Amino acid sequence: METVQQKKRVLAIDFARGTSVILMMMVHTMLIYGTIATQTNTVLGEIILWLGRGTTMFLVSMGISFVLSRRQSFLAVCKRALYILAVGYGMNILKFLVPEFLFGGLPEAFVSAYGLKSGTLETGIFFLLLGDILQLAGITLFIMGLINHFSKSKYVPLVVALVIISISKELSGFRVGITGLDYICDLFFSNKFNVYFPVFPWSAFILIGMFLGRWYKELNENQDLFFKRMLFVGLAFIAIGGLLNFSNPEYHFGDYYHLGPGGSILLLGTNLVLYWLVNIVVNLFKENNPVFNLLTFCSKHVTSLYVIQWVLINWGMYVLGFWKHDQWIVLGLFPVVIATSLSIQLAYNELKILWKTKWSKNSNELIVNS
Repeated sequence: METVQQKKRVLAIDFARGTSVILMMMVHTMLIYGTIATQTNTVLGEIILWLGRGTTMFLVSMGISFVLSRRQSFLAVCKRALYILAVGYGMNILKFLVPEFLFGGLPEAFVSAYGLKSGTLETGIFFLLLGDILQLAGITLFIMGLINHFSKSKYVPLVVALVIISISKELSGFRVGITGLDYICDLFFSNKFNVYFPVFPWSAFILIGMFLGRWYKELNENQDLFFKRMLFVGLAFIAIGGLLNFSNPEYHFGDYYHLGPGGSILLLGTNLVLYWLVNIVVNLFKENNPVFNLLTFCSKHVTSLYVIQWVLINWGMYVLGFWKHDQWIVLGLFPVVIATSLSIQLAYNELKILWKTKWSKNSNELIVNS
């Protein structure tokens, strides 16, 4: 998910992805610290709930950025996919297992919300293997690598995405009944909360981004034309998804994390229209301003910021508790979580620079002395 060097950055993509990073921090802060009443029966809770729907923009942006990336060989994509998966499971260790060891167990209220008990092997394995957005990203990178290897047509990822959307709900919960293989099935088809973003249907958002990225290149990177066409596609998706949701709301959009076809299409359409609006906004201002610089920074470091904010929020449960605070406390925590996450990212960047400088210096000394 971390952005690699691109031929030409698309400011609207960076703006949208950077905004989604900030929104994710707010959503996760609300989900962990806000009481159920705060999340469901307050103005702030309702706002954050709906803002959370827009965070899927960065899934679409991942697909677009993949096409614009210079890392296109099948081997390079597979290496990147394995790296993202390793980061995902590493994040689970940092979020759950390390604090459990350091603090003598996970907060009881948090573990109970999953129907588990703290300190058991079952609980440790559950949280180690918890499927999140990084697992989705890693697996989808493999899929994109295969598509990229065998076809350059922009319609292939589009067709694959639409097929995934159309059959996801019917496959939801599919298992073969074999330990180990059932976990693989869950990564693809889960209908429970051991996997929050199963490949079916969420990979479709990334694959639609891949389709859009190829379309963008086909249009000779004409951004104005690209976003206008994105608007029309988005409106068509909203119309189709809206009709499907109207016909059976519970089936199509009853569970946000495990959407039916109508929910996926509607959410995709909404995100594409939002991209069009974002492009209008960024064209109204000069590129080099503090807000754009902040959001571009978040966009460039989306993977590490995702890990940092989740680890910070989870560790914060030992101080602030789980599901304990009203909307005003949660509102006050938003800038704290955002500022702390960004500060840790900046410190991490500085450490990487120092490490690279030291490593380069030592390598040069070895060459001189050899």
